Amino acid sequence: MEIATETERKYDVPETFDLPDLVGAAEITRVDGAEIHDLDATYFDTEDLILMRNRRTLRRRSGGNDAGWHLKTPGDGAGRTEHRLPGDSDVVPDELVSVVRAIVRRKPLGPVARLRTHRVETPLRDADGNTLALIAQDRVHAESEGAEQAWQEVEVELVSGGPEVLDAIERALFAAGARPAEGPSKVARALADRLAAHRPKPKAKTKVNLVSGYAREQRDAIIGHDPAARRGEPRAVHQMRVATRRLRSTLKTYRKAIPDSGIRDELRWLAGVLGAVRDPQVLEEKLLALVEAGGPEFAPAADRVRGHLEEQIATGRADLATALDSDRYLDLLDRIDELVDGGSFDTPDPVKRARKVLAKADATLDAALKSGVEEEIHESRKGFKQARYAVELLVPEHGKDAKRLVKRLTALQDGLGSFQDSNVARSVLRELGTGSFEFGVLYGRQEQVGREELAEVPGLAKAARRRKVRRLF
Repeated sequence: MEIATETERKYDVPETFDLPDLVGAAEITRVDGAEIHDLDATYFDTEDLILMRNRRTLRRRSGGNDAGWHLKTPGDGAGRTEHRLPGDSDVVPDELVSVVRAIVRRKPLGPVARLRTHRVETPLRDADGNTLALIAQDRVHAESEGAEQAWQEVEVELVSGGPEVLDAIERALFAAGARPAEGPSKVARALADRLAAHRPKPKAKTKVNLVSGYAREQRDAIIGHDPAARRGEPRAVHQMRVATRRLRSTLKTYRKAIPDSGIRDELRWLAGVLGAVRDPQVLEEKLLALVEAGGPEFAPAADRVRGHLEEQIATGRADLATALDSDRYLDLLDRIDELVDGGSFDTPDPVKRARKVLAKADATLDAALKSGVEEEIHESRKGFKQARYAVELLVPEHGKDAKRLVKRLTALQDGLGSFQDSNVARSVLRELGTGSFEFGVLYGRQEQVGREELAEVPGLAKAARRRKVRRLF
């Protein structure tokens, strides 16, 4: 499957519209080599158009230079991510279904609209012959549930040019009578009435509950990072795991007010599956940096560490892919939806609740540092993670005061985490290098790292307890 970023703008134009002269707009020096394409696209969605309502479009298209299956999803910034697969089957490819599985769940995908487009596509080039953008003049004929529509529009897709090229073209198009397109896509225009029928009715304006709003954000993050996590992308796996932990922590903090009906246990399972990929990824990066710093004589040790952890990562990715396609995962998403979309939670004062969680974390850390027991220190880290998330959800209402404390708690949590990482690293080194001089040296270095990280914790804790930092509490 090919994955690309697409940056484009669409414009409605009158029937008599003529493309203006674009030479001189930004770096454009040549407008020639137009190609004519007749495109025939069938769009697929669920009966209630859940893909389109979540800003996704799925189609099978013939004609043009990129015939086949296309799935467009939200990207970063102004662009959109397009997943492309060859093929002309009437059945949506499994690879594309997987990308939207967290959204469609068990709902079947079927044809919802057909668009036939007569396209005149012209490249816009600079003085060196590079294609800065493609401008397409489209005559569209749309069919859906027996209804037909027709219109004309212009589409500009960025190729090698920058945003200034799009801006210059837009100014020229506006001067010639174009206007921004009515909808985000052709199919959205074709299905406007059906989309409106499924749009939720506006609710009376009420003050947003901080807890329910925070929980909803985590649900959206889990679903949003799902596609890239399925591919094992480190950042997506990490962010999906964090969202899972945040939601689970919030349900724990407000367990007396929110009936989670077992959701916390299932979130623990999901975080564990994600962690089986993410933890060895992090450990590999840290351990290899340590091993490679030892010089050429440590090369065999580096190979052993890399092979051991890469095997764990590969196993974790396979298990994660299986888990994310499982009924258990889809059931969990359904239950989270019911929880967070069911209305605002009737929760106690979030500041008071965060204060209690924070006080408990402080006491747990003090006892752990006094005992020096590794397991207790690790438990104290969990306590501060819960406290950090409890304060984090206060940010929309308490701004800088909450952000300041979150920053300090994050630093403390990271310090405790680095100590724990050194313990895990030593465990791996012990397993891989029993009786080996090189691994013995590495073990000693990692032991020293652990001592140094732990020595920093009291200072980080003190910084997180300053009166100015805890103004809210």
